[in-house]
Amino acid sequence: MTDLETRATPVPSALRRAAPALLGYAAVRALGLLTLALWSAARDKSAYTLLTARWDSLWYTRVAELGYGYEVRLPNGDVHSNLAFFPLLPWLERGIAAVTPLSHADAGFAVSLLASLAAAWGVFAVADHVYGRRAGVCAVLVWAVLPVGIVQSMAYSESLFTALAAWSLYAVLTGRWVTAGVLASLAGLTRPVGLAVVAAVWVAGIVAFRRDRAAAGDPSSKRERSVARTGGASAGEHAPDRRDPAPHGAHPLTRALALLIAPLGAAAYVLWVGHRTGKGPLGYLDVQAGWRNGFDGGYAFARFVGEKFMSFPSALAGVGLIVGVGLVVWLYVVGVRQRQPLPLLVYAGLVTALALCASSYFGSKPRLLMPAFPLLFPLALALARLRTSRSALVVGGIAVASAVYGAFWLNGSGPP
Repeated sequence: MTDLETRATPVPSALRRAAPALLGYAAVRALGLLTLALWSAARDKSAYTLLTARWDSLWYTRVAELGYGYEVRLPNGDVHSNLAFFPLLPWLERGIAAVTPLSHADAGFAVSLLASLAAAWGVFAVADHVYGRRAGVCAVLVWAVLPVGIVQSMAYSESLFTALAAWSLYAVLTGRWVTAGVLASLAGLTRPVGLAVVAAVWVAGIVAFRRDRAAAGDPSSKRERSVARTGGASAGEHAPDRRDPAPHGAHPLTRALALLIAPLGAAAYVLWVGHRTGKGPLGYLDVQAGWRNGFDGGYAFARFVGEKFMSFPSALAGVGLIVGVGLVVWLYVVGVRQRQPLPLLVYAGLVTALALCASSYFGSKPRLLMPAFPLLFPLALALARLRTSRSALVVGGIAVASAVYGAFWLNGSGPP
């Protein structure tokens, strides 16, 4: 085990460094919740019910209370089974409800609140490591003010997944391979898109193995690994690039162990579902098919957008969708040009591809993209270049608009 694997920044010091980002994030989320409460009260609705007992949160609560096996058969023949929902969030809800007076729904809300703070800290840690503290703070604030940011406070799995993904990626970037593997495995128990975290860990590991082989026999490689272990450089030397996608210093066996651990969570659940349904390793795909979910390369989404142009009013929505997809692709391309670390590009690319190219309900796509936080780093860097007063004004204005939209959204169609 190497210094990179075992050495960690003291938590109090790391928390002090992240404090501005976390305080800003908490303020944005508090504004969103307050706006939701006022809007819901004006419509004689319960904001807390909207956050904890609607849409997917009900499915997670049923899993926590009753276990797997519940399903709904629709008139058109579709079967909505709760096996589609990965188990980590329901397990946490059940565990908290068992040792506290909280109900399962209350526990889900508590997990969401804590996980959203952990996710914000993880986003800060990754951006701070790659681009510096100011960019890290801005990255968290941009993530907080997303139009669908209210989902971060719902009893959904997005916040929990983003927290696990962000800290797994941070562990990869800092050479803590076993930690990265364990967190990737837990992410794989949270959402199907956990495979994106696994892929990021694997790609970084493979690059590191190839680099080790290329460096074998190179007299300078020992000196480079020594610098990487100490985390600095002597006079006249260049410090290792913080954007290095595969830090030197880890023992190959440690790295190999991380690669073995990373896919265990997702693989275990998918295989269990296949066994339970009697349909083998592909049984989970049949469960998703019952929800009309699948990967079709974006055909269904493209057809959905095309249908918007059949009439004038909906054509405006079609234009908006095209602009939105174009913005997502542009942000990814900018991230590539800014030389984001390879694990971040792999992770963000797969999350984006799975969100845009799935045949799932199209209204869900904005929230499915929310865990792809590296897409926001170009915006964070642009915001970080502004004066503090100007960036605060920009973030504040967007935060108000996001809070109003979130309240309107949850009191309307909501995030299915």
